Amino acid sequence: MTPLKRKQWDRALTFALFTLPALAAILISVEIPFLMSVFSSFTKWNGLDRAQTFIGLENYKELFLDDLDMWKAFGFTLRLTLGSVLVVNLCALLLAVLLDSDIRGKNALRAAFYVPNIVSLIIIGYIWRFIFSAGFESFFQTTGMDFFMFSWLGDVNLVYFSVLMVSVWHSLGFYLVIYIAGLQTVPRDLIEASMIDGAGRVVRFFRITLPLIMSAITVSVFHSLSNGLKAFDVIFSLTNGGPGNSTTTIALDIYRTAFVINRFGYGTAKSVVLFLMILILSIFQVRLFKSREVEV
Repeated sequence: MTPLKRKQWDRALTFALFTLPALAAILISVEIPFLMSVFSSFTKWNGLDRAQTFIGLENYKELFLDDLDMWKAFGFTLRLTLGSVLVVNLCALLLAVLLDSDIRGKNALRAAFYVPNIVSLIIIGYIWRFIFSAGFESFFQTTGMDFFMFSWLGDVNLVYFSVLMVSVWHSLGFYLVIYIAGLQTVPRDLIEASMIDGAGRVVRFFRITLPLIMSAITVSVFHSLSNGLKAFDVIFSLTNGGPGNSTTTIALDIYRTAFVINRFGYGTAKSVVLFLMILILSIFQVRLFKSREVEV
């Protein structure tokens, strides 16, 4: 073996030794369970018995043709995802522009906005459930404002906005950090040159800053899109899908199907459909936004 080939062989062996443990961990914890779930989606199984009865596409036929609750959950999930993607990214971007400027106490404000993101969504849901009930009742007694006596979690016309507000409040700090990092990569000489040319703040933002932070927007929209489609924790603890089934998301419907009524095979069929939906929408979104990114 020549010295060059031996050196290449040593590099390949070193690369394999470092990557094989990670690859094995991914296969055991992610890929193999996923493939087992795909197989289970073609079976009739309660999740407890060892035997799984293969039924072909029956689960998928029931899902697409007969399961009205699933499609109702699908509609609410899309509404929640669209609302959260728009609101959280707009608010985070506006706050990032504000906190990237020279204002007093901006570091403390950044930390304050990020703190809710540290807390588990399950805990956040229970906290806000208390605020919407006992907390708002105390505010009403103090201020006399009827606003606080609305049935924020019991009225089907208001509960969507309650869930949306809690979701945005929790995740705002995460996207704020991404946008601030993006804003700090914008070359200052371009901003100074545009100011010399007489461009105002609005023109500078839309013509220079916004195109240059498209990579941050791509990442933020990707995360908010996937998190919205997978929403479970806050719904489970805040409304548990109520009132009725008006706030049931796809993830919560899958949980109920698999672990409440013990139709594990049917639940995994729903999870496969959710996975494919997230995959397709995420690929489309990333490609669309990547095409609009500008390199400095």
